[in-house]
Amino acid sequence: MRDLTTGSEGRNIFRFAVPMLVGHLFQQLYTFVDQIIVGRYLGKEALASVGASFPVIFTLIALIIGIATGGTIVISQFFGAKNFPKVKRAIDTIFILMGISAVIMTVVGVSFSEQIFRLMKLPEELIPMATTYFTIYVSGLVVFFGYNGVAAVLRGMGDSVTPLYFLVLATIINIGLDLLFIVKLGWGIEGAALATIIAQGTAFTVAVFYLNRTHDLIRFNFREFSFDREIFKQSIRIGLPTGLQQTFVALGMMALMGIVNGFGTDVVAAYTAAGRLDSLAIIPSMVFSQALATFVGQNIGADKIERVKKGLHRTMLMASAVAVFITILVILFKQPLMGLFTTDQAVIGIGGEYLTIVTSFYILFTCMFIYGGVMRGAGDTIIPMFLTLFSLWIVRIPAALFLSKDTVEIFGLYLPGAGLGETGIWWAIPIGWSIGLVLSFLYYRTGRWKLKTVVQAKVEPATITR
Repeated sequence: MRDLTTGSEGRNIFRFAVPMLVGHLFQQLYTFVDQIIVGRYLGKEALASVGASFPVIFTLIALIIGIATGGTIVISQFFGAKNFPKVKRAIDTIFILMGISAVIMTVVGVSFSEQIFRLMKLPEELIPMATTYFTIYVSGLVVFFGYNGVAAVLRGMGDSVTPLYFLVLATIINIGLDLLFIVKLGWGIEGAALATIIAQGTAFTVAVFYLNRTHDLIRFNFREFSFDREIFKQSIRIGLPTGLQQTFVALGMMALMGIVNGFGTDVVAAYTAAGRLDSLAIIPSMVFSQALATFVGQNIGADKIERVKKGLHRTMLMASAVAVFITILVILFKQPLMGLFTTDQAVIGIGGEYLTIVTSFYILFTCMFIYGGVMRGAGDTIIPMFLTLFSLWIVRIPAALFLSKDTVEIFGLYLPGAGLGETGIWWAIPIGWSIGLVLSFLYYRTGRWKLKTVVQAKVEPATITR
């Protein structure tokens, strides 16, 4: 465990973030390797089918992951206050919630998979493969939630290293099984989904075995798990806005995917591959935000408000420098990066255009997420939820429609669009980030987020400063 309430703010956040960064990179390798092997060995249609599945998967898990994030913040604040009995009860409560939720989400996903893809207007030739992949994948949500629950709990207590070990193991198994199932045995798209489920299940099993033998606070004895209603309410209060935010973001991704689907298989495949590279590239920004959230949670729990501001400044500098470096790297090597997924030149060209436009604005995304990390760590998640939803649903999605289409229908009215094709969808992404950053900065400056904590710091409204 790492106590983030003493010592250098920047050094603490950096050391806490690095293992998380490596862990997230390995976690992305699950889908990254899946899609490289699928695209190379099964073709662009299979690549597009896998890509179309992920917004739907994200939609299913977003609410629960958001609520679990609230539980992580509760844990970090109790841990910072050295209230270990409360930490233990919070851990039990989170795992009970995630276990029940996993079963419900699996049933929903399996039951309505094909209808969802038809609603998204996925090209007809892609629906059978997308449905097959998605159905197998969601059948393993229990182990997915189990592993991610372990990782979230450990991070809440300042341990970002142990989850990394389990994740590296899972990634190695996933890559090996991908090669075995798809390349050697020829199981097709089913093999990619099965490889991921088996790898996640192995990681969760090893994590349970290890923690039961070595950890005092985290022990998996399901008969002894206790559900704490008060902690559940606190987790819901903090996590539900984040969960709803993630859900509406996921629905927004589905809406964007629906727009992309209208431009055919090549554009869907390019969006899948470029989006996977994009997801990999923004990981440092998201990790620094998560590390800052834990740092803020512990320091507010310890009533050390001044360290929060210093932590924000240090994190902003580190994350922005990394964002600029990644922007340069991706733009310089966009063609060979796209070539990892496919040899189809049309797909490579479309994906390269996406990367050039979107990558150029990573620093906006980074700054927006860092401000959000401060608010989430303090337990203020309602306003960030509305800011995110506004930038997505009121800005990005309408912009994608108007910039990409020649004509847009709204409530029976036909309005002229810019007619830029898929390029308009790409430009809508940084436009949404820009608005989100401005709104996040303005809310941070009000200082109201300081009054939303679980373990109340000694801050009165009259003392809030900018």
